[in-house]
Amino acid sequence: MRFARLIVSALLLTGAALAQALEVKPYSAAALAQAQQADKPVALHFHADWCPTCRAQDKALQTLVDEKGLDLTVLKVDYDNEKELKRQFKVNAQSTLIVLRGNKESARLVGDTSKLNIMNALKSAL
Repeated sequence: MRFARLIVSALLLTGAALAQALEVKPYSAAALAQAQQADKPVALHFHADWCPTCRAQDKALQTLVDEKGLDLTVLKVDYDNEKELKRQFKVNAQSTLIVLRGNKESARLVGDTSKLNIMNALKSAL
């Protein structure tokens, strides 16, 4: 009986971990290519450490990590160093969030720090 409870607890914890689907991680070309090839939702957050708006967006994104149903990855792009990626996506300002499903853009926010607006933009690719 004790073993059965242990197994059930482990399954519940695993399910809870899987439910936490929003992942924020550093940008890599490989991660973006993998998501696009699999036609999975992915967001690019063009971020600069010196930007207060970017930091506010980071806080909003972190509050969404536990939000159920946000099964996607946010790739944090270094605005100052990823010049070719900025050209590719026509990004002219830090604090730009681009949401993609495969190669198709479903939402774009620039300078928006509203948790609700960010969540709705992320959901646009689901």
